[in-house]
Amino acid sequence: MANITKKVSWSSRADESGATGEATPLLNGAEQRPLSRQESLRGRPKEIAHNEKLLSLKFESLDYDNIENQLFLEEERRMSYMGFRCLEISRWVVCGLIGFFTGLIACFIDIAVEELAGIKYQVVKKNIENFTEVGGLSISLILWAVLNSAIVMVGAIIVAFFEPIAAGSGIPQIKCYLNGVKIPRVVRLKTLLVKVCGVICSVVGGLAVGKEGPMIHSGAVVAAGISQGRSTSLKRDFKIFEYFRRDTEKRDFVSAGAAAGVSAAFGAPVGGVLFSLEEGASFWNQMLTWRIFFASMISTFTLNFFLSIYHNNPGDLSNPGLINFGRFETDTVAYYLYEIPLFIAMGAIGGLLGALFNVLNYWLTIFRIRYVHRPCLQVMEAMLVAAVTATVSFTMIYFSDDCQPLGPDHTEEYPLQLFCADGEYNSMATAFFNTPERSVRSLFHNQPGTYNPLTLGLFTLTYFFLACWTYGLAVSAGVFIPSLLIGAAWGRLFGILLASFTSTGNIWAVPGKYALIGAAAQLGGIVRMTLSLTVIMVEATGNVTYGLPIMLVLMTAKIVGDYFVEGLYDIHIKLQSVPFLHWDAPATSHWLTAREVMSSPVTCLNRLEKVGTIVDILSNTSTNHNGFPVVVEVTAGDEPPKLCGLILRSQLIVLLKHKVFVELARTRLTTRKLQLKDFRDAYPRFPPIQSIHVSQDERECMMDLTEFMNATPYTVPQETSLPRVFKLFRALGLRHLVVVNDSNGVVGLVSRKDLARYHLGKHGLEELQLAQT
Repeated sequence: MANITKKVSWSSRADESGATGEATPLLNGAEQRPLSRQESLRGRPKEIAHNEKLLSLKFESLDYDNIENQLFLEEERRMSYMGFRCLEISRWVVCGLIGFFTGLIACFIDIAVEELAGIKYQVVKKNIENFTEVGGLSISLILWAVLNSAIVMVGAIIVAFFEPIAAGSGIPQIKCYLNGVKIPRVVRLKTLLVKVCGVICSVVGGLAVGKEGPMIHSGAVVAAGISQGRSTSLKRDFKIFEYFRRDTEKRDFVSAGAAAGVSAAFGAPVGGVLFSLEEGASFWNQMLTWRIFFASMISTFTLNFFLSIYHNNPGDLSNPGLINFGRFETDTVAYYLYEIPLFIAMGAIGGLLGALFNVLNYWLTIFRIRYVHRPCLQVMEAMLVAAVTATVSFTMIYFSDDCQPLGPDHTEEYPLQLFCADGEYNSMATAFFNTPERSVRSLFHNQPGTYNPLTLGLFTLTYFFLACWTYGLAVSAGVFIPSLLIGAAWGRLFGILLASFTSTGNIWAVPGKYALIGAAAQLGGIVRMTLSLTVIMVEATGNVTYGLPIMLVLMTAKIVGDYFVEGLYDIHIKLQSVPFLHWDAPATSHWLTAREVMSSPVTCLNRLEKVGTIVDILSNTSTNHNGFPVVVEVTAGDEPPKLCGLILRSQLIVLLKHKVFVELARTRLTTRKLQLKDFRDAYPRFPPIQSIHVSQDERECMMDLTEFMNATPYTVPQETSLPRVFKLFRALGLRHLVVVNDSNGVVGLVSRKDLARYHLGKHGLEELQLAQT
């Protein structure tokens, strides 16, 4: 295991300073042998070895549990009824602001993409038209490829060099954050700026990506920023919403932000709430649902209002969402009972293709982790993909002879004539020479006979591999729209083939209807969402009659896909070795007890502890614990010390910073008592212990922890089974669970990593290994 000491991760640059050859504690308590100097030098290879049977020790948990110490109880006692009402109102205000700003960001992305893509396609179209007549179309190809690569290069540089966490759609990271894992830098202002600029560049640069996934991440960052009433990046404190400066509140607002992002992206407020419930939040209550729905609604209508002004009909709020699938009218797209088996078969195809997509992307990601881990290589790969995408698109359009008449009511934004007769356009160009959202709409709504089967077959095949190669590049990009586009193409093909097999002349297989079902099947097969995706598709199409077939298709796609491999987001979470807790403990784990799972021995503190001891414990880099049981008195005997509370590293650091020592309190009668506000002001970036200076005299002082510790931490007896421990830990959103013996003596501590390392594999219950990655 010596070669698995470092891995490129979501916060890759932050880890590169870490020592490469650290000894990794194995689970049975055995230590690895330390690496020799030659081996540790060899540990900085061109190839980074990777093993998914690892769990990273660098991810910390969020504290969802309230610290009920004396300060907390005093503050609550002082708060009046009106104080609680004001808090409730300010929660609604924050949710409204989250919706408003998320909608504004979506509007900005949409208008920027429309304008820039419009300019790019007009330039290339003029160029192609000029050279079609005189020959020399290769110059048009070079122009298109260079334009794409240049735009994507800008997007890749800002992601790879300034904020690597902004790569991809951001949904796996937000999923982990809402699960209770602290992903470094995930909700920073800088991440938001890079995300927005990056997604504009990648969509305009013609990559096989969508702008919908990153909206969810953007919404989450907006929520985290607004709810704190200050910006730690800009070092500005607006002195508002101070009560919300803790993980419990922040996480609820982040789930509202994610929902507002979905709502702005698809014009689906209910779908947004359900997405947050299904994919994100581990903790839920009724009032939260209502507030999140409010944020989603505000977000959709903010976007509508500003887009209506942009489209010169202010006040028209009838076309919500960044992606508008257009309305499916009931009379044109009726479906019959005998079509339902066909829809289910399409769901199975979607599941198979989704599983293939995920497996290919999994191996590609492992290749990237091993070899493409330098920022300059990541930028070069993104440029290569952009150039290849343009070249493939151009080649397909060039060799396609699928010419369609250009009707008086044509919806083509940039019709390309190429070698077609006058008054006709090349239908392959409609699919490739366009933003992906427009291509999806044309596949749904164009008249039967607009595309020939060969065009659709070739388009599906090429776009499938392009999208698979693109997901995971160092650019901000979503996978929603490419999946819908691939599915819509093969769904339409399926519909055309059905119509040609039925000998009767009437077209009972309307291709647009099958394009919609195919799109749902493909997206369900890749991301494996069920409930929220059904509602998002129904809301985006504006027709509830399709609820049943879409639900059946998504269920089938999920069942078939899960048989082979997990969903795309889960695969990426696992590849980053994040200690992610699923809904339930592994099925066959009842025989494991808390005593076997827990970490021990535990570093305990006395209720009255010497400052020097606390500083030494916090400075010890080999342990780096975050929670310390407070005990009555550490005895010299074998008997475990009696538990009387729990205190966190962050609290101890604030206490040391403010020098809350017993001796000083006696000498200075006027000392201000520490309040919860002092702890909230230090949140979320508590200073490291190295930055706090403690003199030699102060090391001899004593610190009384009684007032600051949580006097009633959750505990379990050491014989408790793993599923019971898991349920308690997961349902309450804990960070530490103390394991005690019969006489309330501390015998161990259960943290997230102790629970996340057990999972059900092909050969029964498997244990992941912990590594300092």
